[in-house]
Amino acid sequence: MGDEGIIHIIMRSRFSCWKQSLRQFFKAIGQMIYGATVYEMVRDLHKERSHLEHLFILIVFGDILGIPVLPPYYSLRLLPYAMPNFMGWKRSMSRERDLTDLCDQG
Repeated sequence: MGDEGIIHIIMRSRFSCWKQSLRQFFKAIGQMIYGATVYEMVRDLHKERSHLEHLFILIVFGDILGIPVLPPYYSLRLLPYAMPNFMGWKRSMSRERDLTDLCDQG
């Protein structure tokens, strides 16, 4: 009975190794299909969302850059919703841009 138990343990470990390898293989195939089909669209959607968030923060807090659009009362009411993205927006608005940045936006 001792030998049968050891053989059973060895077979179980081999099966789990094969199972893990198969899982990694299918994960790689899935990532390859994702990259070939929808990755570019998802990247463009993330970029578009980022542009819309920057535009929203510019409209709400444009007075920081000298562009008053909304009265301060409404800006203060929207502050808790925009605060998580505020530092990144401020950094991106004050960043120096060149010709290569304009080519990437297309």
